[in-house]
Amino acid sequence: MNTSFLLAVVTALGAGILLNLTPCVLPAIPIKVRTILHAAGGSLRSRWIAAVLFTAGSVLFFAVLGMATALLGLQWGVLFQSRTFTIFLVVILIVLAVANFLDKGLPVPNFAASMRGSHFVEPFLSGLLGALLSTPCTGPLLGGLLAFAVTLPPASIVIIFIAIGVGLALPYLILIARPGLLARFPRSGAWTDIVRKSFGWILLGAALFFSQSLVPSPWILPLWLAFALALLGWCVIEFRRTHQIATRIAISLVGGVVAVAAVLGAGFMPVSANRLEWHTLAPADAGRLTALGRPVLLEFTADWCINCKVLEKTVYDSASVVHAVNAYHMVTLRVDLTHSQPVLERLLVSYGGVGLPFAVVLDANGGVVQRFSGLFTGQSLIDAVNKLSRKTG
Repeated sequence: MNTSFLLAVVTALGAGILLNLTPCVLPAIPIKVRTILHAAGGSLRSRWIAAVLFTAGSVLFFAVLGMATALLGLQWGVLFQSRTFTIFLVVILIVLAVANFLDKGLPVPNFAASMRGSHFVEPFLSGLLGALLSTPCTGPLLGGLLAFAVTLPPASIVIIFIAIGVGLALPYLILIARPGLLARFPRSGAWTDIVRKSFGWILLGAALFFSQSLVPSPWILPLWLAFALALLGWCVIEFRRTHQIATRIAISLVGGVVAVAAVLGAGFMPVSANRLEWHTLAPADAGRLTALGRPVLLEFTADWCINCKVLEKTVYDSASVVHAVNAYHMVTLRVDLTHSQPVLERLLVSYGGVGLPFAVVLDANGGVVQRFSGLFTGQSLIDAVNKLSRKTG
């Protein structure tokens, strides 16, 4: 086992941990917290079993994904290109949201319940679903890591993916195994009831976000408005129902945070007056990029990629980025991979991309100036654009 591979495994572990900080994992937080709080009240043996099962669920998903990547050449996030899978995920999120509102645990099959399944199956399912929800975006470090992984033998690819799963589960494994770290968390009362119900709103918001690729475009804005109004109504009702200051503060904070998430998901954030004029790249035009005779900013995105939406609001709509791109008269092209597009997926791979978000700056001859994988800053994009002057100067 060479040094570079060991470094890749350690990096994969760290990347899995950092994946907890990306917007994609937000819908998984309530599921994981519920598992932690359920497991924390058991005996030491039960807590360790729950911790191991939670990790096993995360590792199982990433191991299967790693084998699929190694043997079938599947790209990161390809599951979300399937309409059937997206419908299934939306239904699951809605069911889990209702369970949070009603304070019900995850449903457990009868055969599992007869084997003490209600106690031990929930951590496993939570780890599995939490890992599944992390796949729409690669998170910090994962872009370059996956680019390296796909060049390795199948067994090595699977090991790297397993390391990602372990890293993703590690913070929660520690909290489940050492519930003393949660000693300051309130376990009951009106405050925690508000937090529990707010998780339901997060899950409903996630379901609405992922359903955007399933419904006609004119429906998206009304659906987000209905969601925001329903959330506002819930906050007002709960606020008037209680007289406890702590609970009212919790309602205000939770409502504010989830409302901001809804605003971001609906795309209501203000943007610069001079926006980039994006053109959608059709599959038939994928081979003509070198014939444009102008520098190109090429963005690969999808409706289900949360990090892509974050970049579009925080980087591409930045006034300084817009100024830099327009100063060099760049062509701005957007590649939509919401649904399977084999020609455009091969284009992504040809530029070294293995997942979304991904962007590349090309010079006037079609040469690669710089690649961007995962989240990045507006200044790094501006620096890449400024390299064009040095190449032509």
